[in-house]
Amino acid sequence: MSAISPVSTAIRLHGLRLSGHSHRVSLFLGLLQLPHQHIEVDLLGGAHKRPDFLAMNPFGQVPVLQDGDLTLPDSNAILVYLAKRYGDAHWLPDDPVGAARVQRWLSVAAGPLAAGPAMARIHVVFGKHRPDPALVERSHALLAVMEGALADTPFLAGAGPTLADIACYSYTAHAPEGGVSLSDYPQVRAWLARMEALPHFVGMPATPLD
Repeated sequence: MSAISPVSTAIRLHGLRLSGHSHRVSLFLGLLQLPHQHIEVDLLGGAHKRPDFLAMNPFGQVPVLQDGDLTLPDSNAILVYLAKRYGDAHWLPDDPVGAARVQRWLSVAAGPLAAGPAMARIHVVFGKHRPDPALVERSHALLAVMEGALADTPFLAGAGPTLADIACYSYTAHAPEGGVSLSDYPQVRAWLARMEALPHFVGMPATPLD
């Protein structure tokens, strides 16, 4: 177990509650039992393109974490920071193999997950469009890989939960909101249930399906 730094009382999370990128940080803050202030960013109103927000993240994206004097954008970077500063070592192992296994899935979260289930959900929930067949097909290709990985281990990077699971949970769990069914993936569904059974789990609000 790694040494845990004193808990900051000045953590502020600028995000959107319906954003999976924001939720993965909210989820991890909950699992770590870190007190924080959530600041909802009005993306529809363009708040993420205003100078005060761009000063925190020039890319104009949520989430952004502030912890004392530190301002840190990018959800996966925030997860790494929180794990190293406040978490036990199992969230991001120090050994080369364990760290690489976690990094593999952080890359998946930033790549195939973002381009598949996340984009499919954005297309429906925020774009108000019907499910896009190409995005749905892309999402199922990823889910098939996840299904195979989870047939061998209960969590994505091994026997216990890591940042890999935190980064991939939100958009996988809410894939049906983008027209991507999880019915053919029993291992994925079992993994989601294991995540939701973790102490202090924090869910993301569901978007009603028409």
